[in-house]
Amino acid sequence: MADAVPENRRDSLNVPWIDTVRLVQQLSHDLRNHLNAIELQSAYISELDANPELKGEIKRLREMISGLTALLQNLSRGVAEVKPDLIPYRASDLIEDLRKKVAHEFPNESSEITWEIEKGDAMLNVDPQLLQQAFSEVFTNAFQHDPGKGALVAAARIDGKRFVFTFREPKARFELSTENWGREPFRKVTRGHYGLGLNRLRVIMEAHGGEMHAKYDPKDSTLLTTLSLPLAHGGD
Repeated sequence: MADAVPENRRDSLNVPWIDTVRLVQQLSHDLRNHLNAIELQSAYISELDANPELKGEIKRLREMISGLTALLQNLSRGVAEVKPDLIPYRASDLIEDLRKKVAHEFPNESSEITWEIEKGDAMLNVDPQLLQQAFSEVFTNAFQHDPGKGALVAAARIDGKRFVFTFREPKARFELSTENWGREPFRKVTRGHYGLGLNRLRVIMEAHGGEMHAKYDPKDSTLLTTLSLPLAHGGD
């Protein structure tokens, strides 16, 4: 009988992040190739048989394949290297576009948000598409993970030479540490979710010279997330 693994050795294996990324992307690529082959075969079978019931079943099968393919694509994108294509972008436009995106993706919950926006013409030098992904992750987390009852407040202001966005959300139950917020990918894994959202958010922010922080106030039962970006040169 083999000796039991000592307690202090069970988590002793440290794999470099770049190797983990390479594995995830290669596995995702290989699985998508197989799924694409199954999709083509399903389409071929559908053309061979005119039975309406069989065609309906094949259609549902292809929809399942499509959903799994999209999941694998999102997983691969979640670990991909961030290479922003920077352009001048007004801070007020960033917030306005974000409001529209949140309203579109969360039509029921978005009405609960109070927006406190400081007006101005401050300019950023950013990749708008990547930033929309990053900022919307804050709202996705708020609506999907133990949402509390109370006010949701999104605020934006200029602080010196930085653009600062804060999001305050009620969290009656919050047992996580914010010390390494966004630096623990794969820590919390659930069905269809792999703990990559916050890590991706942090990576995008840092690729823009920005920062992400989170702080939980147990007295008020609120989680405050802060995202900040440097203003474009001469934007202050």
